[in-house]
Amino acid sequence: MSTWMGELPAKLQQTIEEVEKQIKSKIQEIDDQATYNQMRVLKCFKKHHVAEEDFAGSTGYGYDDVGRDKLDAIYADYFNAEDAMVRPQLISGTHAITTALFGVLRPGDTLFYMTGMPYDTIQHVVGIVGDEPGAMKDFGINFNYSSLLENGEVDYEDVAKKLKADKKIKVIAIQRSRGYSDRASFTVAKIKQMIKFVKQISPNVIVFVDNCYGEFSEINEPTEYGADLMAGSLFKNAGAGIAKTGAYIVGKKDLIRQAGNRLNVPGAGKNEGATIGHMRDMFQGFFLAPNVTANAIKGAVFASALLEKMGLDVSPKWNEPRTDLVQTINFGNPAAMISFCAAIQHYSPVNSFVDPVPSYMDGYEDEEIMASGSFTEGSTIELSSDGPLRPPFTLYIQGGLTYSHVKIAISNAVSETFFENKKM
Repeated sequence: MSTWMGELPAKLQQTIEEVEKQIKSKIQEIDDQATYNQMRVLKCFKKHHVAEEDFAGSTGYGYDDVGRDKLDAIYADYFNAEDAMVRPQLISGTHAITTALFGVLRPGDTLFYMTGMPYDTIQHVVGIVGDEPGAMKDFGINFNYSSLLENGEVDYEDVAKKLKADKKIKVIAIQRSRGYSDRASFTVAKIKQMIKFVKQISPNVIVFVDNCYGEFSEINEPTEYGADLMAGSLFKNAGAGIAKTGAYIVGKKDLIRQAGNRLNVPGAGKNEGATIGHMRDMFQGFFLAPNVTANAIKGAVFASALLEKMGLDVSPKWNEPRTDLVQTINFGNPAAMISFCAAIQHYSPVNSFVDPVPSYMDGYEDEEIMASGSFTEGSTIELSSDGPLRPPFTLYIQGGLTYSHVKIAISNAVSETFFENKKM
C-alpha cells in the first residue's frame, strides 16, 4: 500500500490502488496535453519578449503600462484572437461576462443563449430572477434561450427557428461549462459546430462564449473556431492559483474596444487602469496555468473513478472527454452531500478547522453548501466543492493546485462519509 494513505480503512486503500491503475493511461494523456499547452504558452512569452520590467505595474490612470499591454497581446495570441483585455479591475468571471455583454448590447437588442438557461449569477444580470437594479431588463435588453434536448445537446431546430424569428438577436451566447445543471459541459468540438451553425444562419450575429473553467482543459479554444468574444476568470484556470484577482476578455478588436469602454469610460477604454502590484502574478499565473489545470483535471478523473466505485452517479465518467474542471457527484440525500463537502474543507490548507453549513448566497436561489479552503478567496482553481441543496443533491467539485492534494482530500472525504459515518 502507498504510504500517503496513512490510516485510511484497508478496504478503501485497496480500492484506491485499483483506481490508480485504472486511470493510469488517462493521467498520462492529460500530462501530454499539459506539455503541449505549456509549449504554446512559452512560445507566446518568447515572442513578446517578457522581461522583468513588465512586472512593475502602474499607478493612477495606468497610462503607458507596457506589462499590461504585453499581457493583453499574449492572451490574444494564445487564444487566437485579435485583441484582449486582462484586468485586475474585472473582479470575477461573472463580471467579465457582464462587461463583455453590456459592452456590445444596446436597448432593443436580444441576448440569446443557445445552451439552455444560463447559471444563477447570470440570471440576475439578465434580470429574469431577483429584482436587482441595473439588470439588462432595466435597459430594455431582451433575453431568450433554447432549452437543451433531453440528452443535454443543443436543440438546433429550435435555435434556427428562434434566430430566424427574432431579427433583434445581436448576441448568441454559449456557456461551455455546465453550471448548476445536470448536462455535460460542451467540448470545443461541439462549440465549433455551434458557431458554424449560427454563422450560416446569421453571419453578423456576435457569438459570445463563457469560457469559465475551460481554459487549457483541451488543446484548442473556442476563439480558434470563430467565437467573436469570450471571457473567463483569473482565479479559475487562467490564473493558476497565483493571480489574486482579475479576469479576461478576448475577441475581435472592435468588440474589445466596446468592452473596455464599458469597464472604464468611453474614450479611455482598455488604455487606462492601474495594475499596481498584480502584473507579476498575472504573468506567472498564465505561465503555470497549463500544468495547474492539468493537476485539477487529473484530480477530477481520480474522484470520478473512486466515487463511481462507491456506487455513486458521477459526471463525467473517469474516461470520458473533459472540457473543464468540473466533476459532479449525485449523493441522493443532503446528509451525505454535506458530510462530503465538510470533509473537503477539513482537508484544505486554509480554514481546515471550519465546518461549512448550508446558507443563502447572493446570486443564488437555493441554500448552498460550499467548501473552499483556498489561498485566494473564492478561487475555484484551488480545490473546492459546492452545490445547491436541492434534489438530486449534486456536489460540484473543481480545482486542485496539485494532484496529490486532490487525492488526499477526496480519499479522506470518502473515508469520513462512507466508512466512518456509514451514510451509504
